[in-house]
Amino acid sequence: MSVVGAIAVPHPPLIIPTVGRGREAQVQQTIDAYREAARQVAAWNPEVLIIPSPHSILYADYFHISPGGRASGSMARFGAPQTRITVSYDTKLRAEIIRLAEDADLPAGTMGERDASLDHGTFLPLYFLREAGVECPIVRIGLSGLDPLAHYRLGQCIAEAAEHLSRRTVVVASGDLSHKMTQDGPYGFAPEGPIFDDLVTKAMDQGDFLTLLTMDPSLCEKAAECGLRSFQIMAGALDGKAVSSRLLCHQGVTGVGYGVAVFEVTGEDPARRFADAYRKAESERLAARKAGEDPWVRLARLSLETRVRTGKTLASLPDDLPSPLTDTRAGAFVSLHVRGQLRGCIGTTGPTQRNLGWEIVNNAVSAGTRDPRFNPVTRDELDSLEYSVDVLSEPEPISSPAELDVKKYGVIVSYRGRRGLLLPDLDGVDTVEQQIDIARQKGGISPHAPYELERFEVVRHT
Repeated sequence: MSVVGAIAVPHPPLIIPTVGRGREAQVQQTIDAYREAARQVAAWNPEVLIIPSPHSILYADYFHISPGGRASGSMARFGAPQTRITVSYDTKLRAEIIRLAEDADLPAGTMGERDASLDHGTFLPLYFLREAGVECPIVRIGLSGLDPLAHYRLGQCIAEAAEHLSRRTVVVASGDLSHKMTQDGPYGFAPEGPIFDDLVTKAMDQGDFLTLLTMDPSLCEKAAECGLRSFQIMAGALDGKAVSSRLLCHQGVTGVGYGVAVFEVTGEDPARRFADAYRKAESERLAARKAGEDPWVRLARLSLETRVRTGKTLASLPDDLPSPLTDTRAGAFVSLHVRGQLRGCIGTTGPTQRNLGWEIVNNAVSAGTRDPRFNPVTRDELDSLEYSVDVLSEPEPISSPAELDVKKYGVIVSYRGRRGLLLPDLDGVDTVEQQIDIARQKGGISPHAPYELERFEVVRHT
């Protein structure tokens, strides 16, 4: 046997009565759908559950798979220590998943556990599955900062491992949707929240796993999503399978999106192998972005690619640059991203070179090779990089945070020779207080220091 089905479920603690204490009534539709999904899992009679959870151990470049033979957890964090679960791990299946992941050059294993107890992203599904009579062992998997394809490929390794060991397996993809669904919710509202939930729930209902892989990273960030990478692992575990999919419920009344869906394997379907389709879609997206780059960004790309491919810096600027690049001086930041994830950013707050063109050349090379937060960019990464160039106006002193606007102005925080800078209009930076705090921390400046503020504007080129 192999993977016989999967469910996608949320993990709000309030749906457990000992935690909700009556508040769970507001999401009764979610609870009813959860129980229906749990009954379906019980009908599949699984021998093991695979549970990817956003709240298990998470690393940027590594899939942590929980070690040991058993684990326990409770709802003590949420005021209900009496509600406890203990579960066994399927150690043989875990070892086979790790072996196959290593063969596929996916970084996965049991190293780096910081907390052995069951996280609530794992606990909530187990609570309802136990209620439905499902008592089998599990394999608990943390998510990573790696790209969607890596999560999908790990799902493929899970399916292959289950096949090798003849395990009747069900994937339980734990994950909430957007955390920004309503103004009165705990995380506020963003227009992208309902858009994200609509896209994901439609994809679930239609079994459209390619959409789960190709979601716009900026949309996901602004929606403050939780479970997408769990769903991508699930999709990979169902690679090549004919699937009957049903969205049982979607609610966003608490300000967080909760979706419950069931996916039953009904046979084989080679047309539902989405890895190659994802690669093609990603290649087309990057090609379209590259074709639309302006001269500022093209110069940054040329500068870094020349250094990485030849080991040398550009000997001269291209002949066809517009005059603002050759006749003006300014500070500039060059940022590198891979599918929305920062890959490097280096800049200058004021001009240090003879013109803006050379400022961009030097900062592009530094962003790709000297950012201390990242390893140097390799040749294999060049085609996946997305560039942006921010050209800074001259900073001006301001007397208070009231003169800032996170969308319009960047900020420089200074104290006794220390300086921290943050660009404007960044995803996830929604208030002036956040902007100042991040810049202050970057400069190593105490929150109690009598720091000074400067603001600047930027022209962003993408």
